[in-house]
Amino acid sequence: MAHHALASQESYNPNHLLDILLGKMQLKNDAALSRLLEVAPPVISKIRHHRLPVGASLLIRMHEVTGMSIRDLRDLMGDRRTKYRLSDAQGRPKPEDRVAADKAQAGSAAHH
Repeated sequence: MAHHALASQESYNPNHLLDILLGKMQLKNDAALSRLLEVAPPVISKIRHHRLPVGASLLIRMHEVTGMSIRDLRDLMGDRRTKYRLSDAQGRPKPEDRVAADKAQAGSAAHH
């Protein structure tokens, strides 16, 4: 069974977060929660079984429907990380974009 990196943190417990949301929103079960969050029911199941992390988009959706802060939501599931690592590639233009940008820059330099 594939576990994601966050699942290796001892404090990580997405079930606590999901259970709190069920109570706060007065929902009967995970199917009702999946409808509220607008995700497929297997997503909630995979999160409960530590096969899928609670991603950023789902955290944002939880924030939207509950009004709880992202920090509070992360605390409820035991995600105590304070820093996030971005890959070196994030924020960089794709190679083909760089070539086009270089050509455009060379073209504008020739006009000056």
